[in-house]
Amino acid sequence: MTDSQFRLMPWNSPEGKRCYLSTDNPDSRMSRLADEVEADLLACGEDVLAGAREVLADESAGEVAVRFALRAATESLRDVLRVAECREGRPPFAWIVGGVSPGPRR
Repeated sequence: MTDSQFRLMPWNSPEGKRCYLSTDNPDSRMSRLADEVEADLLACGEDVLAGAREVLADESAGEVAVRFALRAATESLRDVLRVAECREGRPPFAWIVGGVSPGPRR
């Protein structure tokens, strides 16, 4: 099996190391699970983005609210960048899970 057949998973091992899946079957149980986790991370990022926009639009939002929104946004950005890295080199529509997109792609 070549390196290109190892799929980077959207999670780390308990020791914090990257996890890879060795399969050439995009419909395997683990591939589908990884697709679902990626879709969940992107959907969560959409929710965090909406919440952060609300906080930024609220001129009366205090420091605690702004810091919370920024913390959530940075965590979501980390997750979305991981998903992008996981999908690098995969077919452009591999992000579609079960024929349904996880939401708008921006």
